[in-house]
Amino acid sequence: MSPKARRTILCWLVLSPLVVAVLFPFAVMFITAIKPPTEVLRPTWWPSEVRLENFVTMWKATNFGTALMNSIYVAVLSTLISLIVSIPAAYAMSRLRFTGRGYFQQFLLVSQMLSPIVLVIGLFRLVVALKLLDNVNSVVAVYAAFNIAFSVWMLQSYFSTIPRDLEEAAWMEGASSWQALVRVFLPLALPAMVVTAIFSFINAWNEFVIALTMLRRQESYTLPIQVFSLVAGRYTVEWHHVMAAAFVATIPVAVVFAWLQRYLVRGLALGAVK
Repeated sequence: MSPKARRTILCWLVLSPLVVAVLFPFAVMFITAIKPPTEVLRPTWWPSEVRLENFVTMWKATNFGTALMNSIYVAVLSTLISLIVSIPAAYAMSRLRFTGRGYFQQFLLVSQMLSPIVLVIGLFRLVVALKLLDNVNSVVAVYAAFNIAFSVWMLQSYFSTIPRDLEEAAWMEGASSWQALVRVFLPLALPAMVVTAIFSFINAWNEFVIALTMLRRQESYTLPIQVFSLVAGRYTVEWHHVMAAAFVATIPVAVVFAWLQRYLVRGLALGAVK
């Protein structure tokens, strides 16, 4: 056996407990989702009969499709808004020197210490005053506002690692400031922007308290609220539907991670030499 093969086997042996710990909740969700309703609460690992049709009945019985589309709309739109606002702000903080810059950075840092629960009553009253209660666009605006501070802070720290000489070289070649930004600076900052977008997307996808406060009708529910409604206030909980819904709700996030994983690894190395 070659040294490379031995190292590979050793690495997988070391990582196997972590892999099992990560995949175990998903295995429990999937196996529970395919069990017959009478076997859900039995202390057996594998069902006597595999029922994949539980996913179909869950989709029809729980209005899952509408909640899925609402979550995709809210997460994608709030992420785009936060990036559109955060990229110019982070660029200005990285490249420009202005009065109050340090205080603004401290303000962004302090804003990250506030939990949404602390502000939820004030946000609710504001949404009611604007007549946007039970409107998914109000949730989009709130999520984008919460993500902006995090996005600016993360992007600014990465933008500062990009050498200014690259932009100055573009200026000497005749490029304008805007052309240097679009053609030189932003392509180098793509890993950081993708990582920031991933975290903003996950925050909006998983958020529960604000959505529970702002959304009242089932037609406007996001996935966390829809899954919660399958458990709360019911005399009999159909756990096979709950687990099927929870399992399907994790798929979009897994797809996003798999699609953008190369940018995630590059973007997390914020201080790496380019």
